[in-house]
Amino acid sequence: MSLLPHQLELLSPARDADIGIEAVNHGADAVYIGGPAFGARASAGNDIRDIERLVKHAHRFNSRIFITLNTILRDDELEAAHKMAWQVYEAGADALIIQDMGLLEIDLPPIQLHASTQTDIRTPEKARFLQDAGLSQIVLARELTVQQIAAVHKALGPVDAPGRANIEFFIHGALCVAYSGQCNISHAQTGRSANRGDCSQACRLPYQVTDAQGRFIAHDKHVLSMKDNNQSDNLRALIDAGVRSFKIEGRYKDMGYVKNITAHYRTLLDEIIEEREAEGRPLSRSSSGRTTFTFTPDPLQNFNREFTDYFVTGRKEDIGAFDTPKNPGQAIGWVTKVGPDFVELEVSDPATVLHNGDGLCYYDLQKELVGMAINVAEPVSARVGKLITQWRVYPKDPMEGFKDLRKGTEINRNRDMDWVRTLEKKSSDRRIGLWAQLSETPTGFSLLLTDEDGNVGCAEVHQPHQPATDAAKAEASLREQLGRFGATIFAVHDIGLQLSQPWFVPASVLNALRRDALAHLEASRARNFARLPRATPVEPPALYPEDTLSFLGNVFNHKAHDFYVRHGVKVIAAAYEAHEEEGEVSLMITKHCVRFSMSLCPKQAKGVTGVQGTIKAEPLMLINGKEKLTLRFDCKPCEMHVVGKIKRQVLNQAKEAPLTFYKTRPHHAH
Repeated sequence: MSLLPHQLELLSPARDADIGIEAVNHGADAVYIGGPAFGARASAGNDIRDIERLVKHAHRFNSRIFITLNTILRDDELEAAHKMAWQVYEAGADALIIQDMGLLEIDLPPIQLHASTQTDIRTPEKARFLQDAGLSQIVLARELTVQQIAAVHKALGPVDAPGRANIEFFIHGALCVAYSGQCNISHAQTGRSANRGDCSQACRLPYQVTDAQGRFIAHDKHVLSMKDNNQSDNLRALIDAGVRSFKIEGRYKDMGYVKNITAHYRTLLDEIIEEREAEGRPLSRSSSGRTTFTFTPDPLQNFNREFTDYFVTGRKEDIGAFDTPKNPGQAIGWVTKVGPDFVELEVSDPATVLHNGDGLCYYDLQKELVGMAINVAEPVSARVGKLITQWRVYPKDPMEGFKDLRKGTEINRNRDMDWVRTLEKKSSDRRIGLWAQLSETPTGFSLLLTDEDGNVGCAEVHQPHQPATDAAKAEASLREQLGRFGATIFAVHDIGLQLSQPWFVPASVLNALRRDALAHLEASRARNFARLPRATPVEPPALYPEDTLSFLGNVFNHKAHDFYVRHGVKVIAAAYEAHEEEGEVSLMITKHCVRFSMSLCPKQAKGVTGVQGTIKAEPLMLINGKEKLTLRFDCKPCEMHVVGKIKRQVLNQAKEAPLTFYKTRPHHAH
């Protein structure tokens, strides 16, 4: 087990080592990052030397580094994945996040294993199976409710049992509309596999939606595009349901996003930890130190498609970002005049200041978002006291390109240059608490440093005991010199003086003493840092919850096939990427329901006079150019299937060695 039952882990994403280091500095207890290959973000790989550099920094604070090795692998990739697993282990990484069960059948290093969200964990049975198979942390499907999370927590058994897995849950960031690992639209249309880290994001496109009779229900709407996840208000409920690792999405995101969102959730979790301490229900963070910020975190300042808490507190009407997949920003005012090369605006809050380089936007009459980058922003004379309410902005692009821009148009800001610049500078300070004690020895002085984790560093110096001429001044000087930890990662809580009288000790001697004791303390911290244990799978091997795996099981190599056979699965289909499914199949399974979002759900219609019984869950069509997909509705579990078939040109792409795991297809596998 990596976390004790009372520990909370804030898990931040990193595209590269520099962003990972700032995530740690802004309070992350753990960071997940791509290794050199096989992470589910194709273009977010990192060199082993960078991983080493990040690990070294994180471990100073007892923060952990998790490496994403969460694509499905071909047989000819297993050796390279095996080699990479050993490389990142030797670089000091703390865990591998995996999707492909074939990895459990090869000689991996003794590194802790976490089940990626790509393993599609929706049920207590699946979660329990992965725990029994030796996975120490499991990322649940984002679609689960608090009650479903609590059921998984219960199924995993006593929290202090050996081998008990931790529950990890996404609390912020972009939402994949599919159950993760259950989407093959990208592969069917382009040959780019989402399971292999190369999703084409068909879900963010605009579609025409037609019914069974070909009538239009929606025109150019992004009906598969979700708002962004934000669980800020649900953290207490998630903790009580058993979540211990709180995951921020965003391995493609920039430094400013990671700093801001990490700081936001660090602040919220620290508040809860203090609150629970006062209530006698103690919780603690899983790494060391306290973090302070030079800014007030604000999730609205980053790219977002507006926010939803998705299904955590039950199904909601407004989870989709159907009008635009872009960042609409925050409303700041409206247009008062459109000039030949400028726009005049009135801001609704006089405290709003516009800057050169800000990004503004507005909706045109088709509800499409139009962006307007600002070259120059200057105040116009109208003022409220000393505050300006009227601004003139000169856009970078010519005015004729701004469709439907007129007096009265509401304007949003989606990039504030002042905010961007704040986060480009040093914006946090993370420090580990320590206590210092200066004692006299027969031949000089010793300094003992004890940090908040119980690590100790000490140093001694030979120095004559020289009485001070001014006792009070000497004591103050000793405390001041010894308390200078500004350039380190430590903050001193208290300085104890065990002296028979205040001695005069030169500043240079005290500085050397402090420096040596600190070096000893850092060495103790490094020596006492414990690697996370690898869980032992239960014996005999636990049975997989089902005895048949369709292509949705994402089995793409013979080692994964062997794993499932060992765990009692009788019939195993090859992954969709093996090109055995040439007909129409469920390319995506999602909890999002287009019928529900458009108030066409038969369950919604129940009991509505004049409507009851007239609305049926008939299929709908999605059309984007030449692409057509069918929506089918499985109302019992309240799920939607996006149905389609693989394109001929994808089938004709250079075929890899064929994979066939069964000869006759079982009639109940779809």
